[in-house]
Amino acid sequence: MKNAPELIPLASVEPQPAVTCANCAACCCQLEVILLSDTGVPKRYIDIDQWGGEVMLRLDDGWCVALDRDSMLCTIYENRPWVCREFEMASPECLEERQGLATIYR
Repeated sequence: MKNAPELIPLASVEPQPAVTCANCAACCCQLEVILLSDTGVPKRYIDIDQWGGEVMLRLDDGWCVALDRDSMLCTIYENRPWVCREFEMASPECLEERQGLATIYR
């Protein structure tokens, strides 16, 4: 009589919480944002890159200058750049950035 094949034990995988405004950690606010269209971004938030293009100004630590560090929300949300409007919360790109962030600033 043959022995029954050994069963592979099931692993319990904890579901990841859905990405929401309450837990997003603003990972995308560390990316370079090129200004492609006029959305009304105030001039004080704009920098010029090494090729002469307009980009969102970032602080010395890499965070976007428009990010409120207490709430981790954008202070110019209604006038945010087009690239920021297209970067969807919980999109594959968002989740990839979250995985790459070693420390969540909360």
